[in-house]
Amino acid sequence: MSMKSNIVDWSTITSFVTEAFIGYGIPKEDAKICADVLLESDKRGIESHGVNRFKPIYLDRIKAGIQNPVTNFEILKETATTAVVDGHDGMGQVIGVKSMNMAIEKAKKYGMGMVVARNSTHYGIAGYYATMATKAGCIGITGTNARPSIAPTFGVENKLGTNPLTFGMPTDEDFPFVLDCATSITQRGRIEYYSRVGKPTPAGMVIGRDGETKTDSDQILSDLNTGHAALAPLGGIGEELAGYKGYGYATVVEILSAALQQGSFLQRLTGIDENGKKGPYHLGHFFIAIDTEAFLGLEAFKKTCGDILRELRSSAKAPGCEHIFTAGEKEYLVWQERKDSGVPVNEAVQQEIIKVRDELGLVQYKFPFE
Repeated sequence: MSMKSNIVDWSTITSFVTEAFIGYGIPKEDAKICADVLLESDKRGIESHGVNRFKPIYLDRIKAGIQNPVTNFEILKETATTAVVDGHDGMGQVIGVKSMNMAIEKAKKYGMGMVVARNSTHYGIAGYYATMATKAGCIGITGTNARPSIAPTFGVENKLGTNPLTFGMPTDEDFPFVLDCATSITQRGRIEYYSRVGKPTPAGMVIGRDGETKTDSDQILSDLNTGHAALAPLGGIGEELAGYKGYGYATVVEILSAALQQGSFLQRLTGIDENGKKGPYHLGHFFIAIDTEAFLGLEAFKKTCGDILRELRSSAKAPGCEHIFTAGEKEYLVWQERKDSGVPVNEAVQQEIIKVRDELGLVQYKFPFE
């Protein structure tokens, strides 16, 4: 049975999340960045990466001492068009925003820019950083490795992260083209969401050690941590539905996230140290910005990009289907529905919010679900 959700207006939830981050030791300006990235997920309807993860992924890790609230953003090596940075296990959102800003700045000067980050943490939705580039008139590309979740084709051991390969393109429409998706059929955050709201995981998304599909969301989360379950790559289990393609793209992201900055990879990203205790994840990211003005100009690019998307949406539809979507469109439509109301917060997250509020003494906040 699904948990009941209540709507919290954007002003209240933004202010609360920001102050809670500050209460956990994150500097004010960094806290604003973290809150903006987090809530952008909910604005786009990507609830698996929004307030659902506010406490367990960020606050709990800070409290456990495996993530630093103050981000030491260090440039290890830099050229005119590239940079390698070290986040020293600080806030992934801060590392991500600073890195993509560097890539955009380089692209505006030289046409293209790429920045890779090491020793980072969960940076939220990858589409946030690709959209930063589109707002600057650039093509944006980003990816990150993550704790092991995906089994390689013909395997049952979780080796690769869900490793999104994300692209953003500016268009002449009200929203950019943003393709932001994991290289697995689903991501761990979605299963966490299913668990929170009491839903089973659809069959075919997760494989057990016996090679059979698994659907118990609570058990899957436990089994993913112990290596007794793994997510299937895009395309699914085996080769019949081209699961090797998702496996291949996940590997591309793993290489680009780790090899250029000589960081951790695969099962070195479990967050468990050599003594079996929780430790930093040491994630890697990459950020690429390509300035459209370095080619035939932004307006020309936006027009052609928009024409391609409009032609796709106007193509012949399958029987019973009313609309063909292009990447970024559904997220834009969700924002149009939610912008004047707020973020839906389910009962499990409501209790977490109240707990954080009371812990930090933020007594000025009263929520509609109380």
